[in-house]
Amino acid sequence: MKKITLTLLFIAITVSAFSQGKEKRERIKSLKIAFITEKLALTETEAQKFWPIYNAHETNIKALRQDSHQNRKDADIESMSEADARSMIDKMLILEQKKLKLRKQFTTDLIGVIPAKKVILLKISEDEFNRRMFNEMRKRKGKRKE
Repeated sequence: MKKITLTLLFIAITVSAFSQGKEKRERIKSLKIAFITEKLALTETEAQKFWPIYNAHETNIKALRQDSHQNRKDADIESMSEADARSMIDKMLILEQKKLKLRKQFTTDLIGVIPAKKVILLKISEDEFNRRMFNEMRKRKGKRKE
């Protein structure tokens, strides 16, 4: 009976932690959407066309990032042969090429729905948002250590 209770408790804690992580990601995503919408001053028409393209791009980039992470996670550098290392480098470069290809297609798609200046402003805004989030995380981490 204790084992079942402990198992159920563990599952509940795991699900709770996972949902909190998901809530946090959703909150950050909402903040990012608001930040980008404000910085780009998207009209309603632009926003209707922009966000599906942006979200599809984010999904594709996330998939590439996961592939890259999995490749590095699976690698055992210590026991890897030189040939395996070269193969891994090739895979890394292929993923980078795919990322660049996605970025080029994304930019082309965006230029069809928003002015080129806003495409440039998007990159600047994304970088600024990421920098702010990083600084906020660093600041919060520093407070926890005190």
